[in-house]
Amino acid sequence: MAEKTIPILPCRTVQPVLDFYTALGFEVTFQQKSPNPYAVVERGGIELQFFGMKQYEPAESFSTCYVLTDDVDGLHAAFRAGLKAAYGRVPTRGLPRIGPLKDMSYGVRQFLMADPGGNCIRIGQQTSQDQHHRRAPEETYARALHHAALFADSKEDPAGAAKIIDRVLHLEDERPTPVQLLRLLVLRGDVAQRLGDNGTATTVLARATAVHLDAEERESVRDDLERLEELRS
Repeated sequence: MAEKTIPILPCRTVQPVLDFYTALGFEVTFQQKSPNPYAVVERGGIELQFFGMKQYEPAESFSTCYVLTDDVDGLHAAFRAGLKAAYGRVPTRGLPRIGPLKDMSYGVRQFLMADPGGNCIRIGQQTSQDQHHRRAPEETYARALHHAALFADSKEDPAGAAKIIDRVLHLEDERPTPVQLLRLLVLRGDVAQRLGDNGTATTVLARATAVHLDAEERESVRDDLERLEELRS
């Protein structure tokens, strides 16, 4: 016996959603305009279905689904390239948007993207057999990074992430390592942009750029440095 789960996601109007997924390399395999707007997109083993709701508010959406893949880096690169070709840039805030690749504490490497309908598509690759959340580290700055990342990406609470980071960056009796400081500042700039706080974003991203790292440290935060360049562009 074989089963397949297909998410059916809402949107206000179908066509902008189809344009978005077409840019990602999906094929529109079905579209109905009346009496009820409905459409299906497919790419490889991924199938998503959408229905239109005139009173739907994308910015207030909680709709989400998870896509498992064995090549999350490849999909992320392909999606970014497709969006840049279609939009002239890689959209990283507002709707639609695509987020950075991150190694999560529960054994997956993933990225999040939101389509024009406000649907959050989480795409990840399992990196560990243990899918439980790791215990939060005891060390101050590692613990802050752990919790802030969860607030920003799993809970989608950028304001909560900002509070965590601001608190530890203002500690007077402890100092983060250069790697920790870089990661905290990049995440703070990321959530500031999501919150529309461009002044804070500019300040902390400039500070992140000035953090000195040796070659080994730069390699350990490669994803963060790529995100830094993206946020500053």
